[in-house]
Amino acid sequence: MEGTTDVEGGEQARHSRALEEEEVKEEDTPDVHSVTMKLERAKEVYAEYEGHQDRPSKGEVMLWCLYGLCSYFIHTVIIPILFPLIISQIFKAPEPLQGWEKSFKGLSCTKKEMQVYQGLTSKLISISNSNFSALEWTSISWFTGLILSAPVLGIISINLDYGMHPQLLAGAVTALGAIFCLPAGFFRTYWIFPPYIAAIVVAATVGTASHTRSLGQMVRGFVGSPIPKSEFTSRLGITSWLSLYATAAGSLGSAIFSTFTYHMLRGPDQFTSLWIVAIFSGLKWLVGVVHIFTANRPSGNSTTSLSSVDKIHAVSVFSYPHAAGSLASVFLSSMATMSIFTGGILFLVGQICLEPKTILFIWLTYFAFPLLSLPLLHPLQQLISADAVKMQLLGYLFTIMTTGFGLYYRHKNWESHHVLLFTAVQGTATGVLHAFGRNLLLDCSPPGKEGAFSVWFSWVRALGTCVGFTLATAGVGTIGRSFGVAFCASIFGFLVLIFSNISNFEGAVAAGNVSEHIEKDYENPDETASAEGAKPPDETASA
Repeated sequence: MEGTTDVEGGEQARHSRALEEEEVKEEDTPDVHSVTMKLERAKEVYAEYEGHQDRPSKGEVMLWCLYGLCSYFIHTVIIPILFPLIISQIFKAPEPLQGWEKSFKGLSCTKKEMQVYQGLTSKLISISNSNFSALEWTSISWFTGLILSAPVLGIISINLDYGMHPQLLAGAVTALGAIFCLPAGFFRTYWIFPPYIAAIVVAATVGTASHTRSLGQMVRGFVGSPIPKSEFTSRLGITSWLSLYATAAGSLGSAIFSTFTYHMLRGPDQFTSLWIVAIFSGLKWLVGVVHIFTANRPSGNSTTSLSSVDKIHAVSVFSYPHAAGSLASVFLSSMATMSIFTGGILFLVGQICLEPKTILFIWLTYFAFPLLSLPLLHPLQQLISADAVKMQLLGYLFTIMTTGFGLYYRHKNWESHHVLLFTAVQGTATGVLHAFGRNLLLDCSPPGKEGAFSVWFSWVRALGTCVGFTLATAGVGTIGRSFGVAFCASIFGFLVLIFSNISNFEGAVAAGNVSEHIEKDYENPDETASAEGAKPPDETASA
């Protein structure tokens, strides 16, 4: 007992001496100690405001735009143009009743152009008692891929929002889809294309979801979350700048591969030539996957076990009315733009029978003109202080104008210069609707749920594109159905944005990205934190 008492007494003595030494040190350096504590408190406050996201580097932004360059063409060129052309080369197209030298409107045409059109639209694929064309077979394969992608995206959404390394699974799935582009022409049979196209669709939707989620994370790194009401304009400017330039880069990629497809279609062995296009598309897509593997930005939920995540996390987007409304606009705009593009090209080839070089110029105008128009729209948006909702309304107006003129003059022979003019307008509208549809959804996405919201954006956009393609190809021979569908969808999307009270700012407030009750005080971070912590519970929840 005495030994124990001596040990305890020694420990007490040593503890007392340690406390005295700490007091002496604090008395020797009182200013340093005070400044250090203030800096630590300031870092804690700012870390809370910034949503624990570092400011993106220039290299990260460039890689993010690179993926747009290397993947945007999948839904705009590879699936709707390249794969139907490859499938059509498996069969010999029958000669139309009017012969190879006349279009279906009786206009003079080249034999090769009519052979391409007949190969795409003739129902040469027989399954039981049903016959399908190359375009319809592509639609079936596309829709199959969307069905298969739904459960995959549900798993990906949890991994993106709760995983320590969310980029690995998404990158692996996307890379696998890119590899499926390589053997597209290895087997010359139409049965092999549904699994090929379905795998590519699954990978493309996963890649788009990861890419969209990265934009939300980078925006939080630039401006923080939550931010005061006075800084919301800065968030809008940064989001639109990034999204517009990435969309412009994607348009460049589409222009390159549409030109490549046109060039290879002129070769003697068209099947092999188009297969080469598919191989290069897969290789280019693999280059873009570098962004997904390097974009390691875990959310604040990464400490939560994946097994304990709420099962309804993947559908949490429907708990936010502004975000759900933005998805409706994404679906309608995607359906309208693809219906115009597909129906318009088929009409110009099979009915008006424009020269092949004119078709190439139309593709280049549609995909390359946004390289100029989209970056110029950013300063205009800043000048008129337009948010994502207003910019989407502008895109819908362009689409309504294009389809309105097309429907009014559907029985006329369209002149090339008129077609090129409206192609430039519609190409800009497509880019605007895509870029600002993504922006609106991300503004309405709560911190830590960008993955769940992004997978819905990706899937709904792909669904709208597939539906637009299917409706346009089902009405081959007339421009009325495809343009009529696009006109109605654009009108409905316009009305949804206006009368559903969808708001950029209100959606951001509901998601917790903007607070109407705080203003940052960079000189007195402790006071800002105290003010934030002193908010009544009801106000904190509403913010």
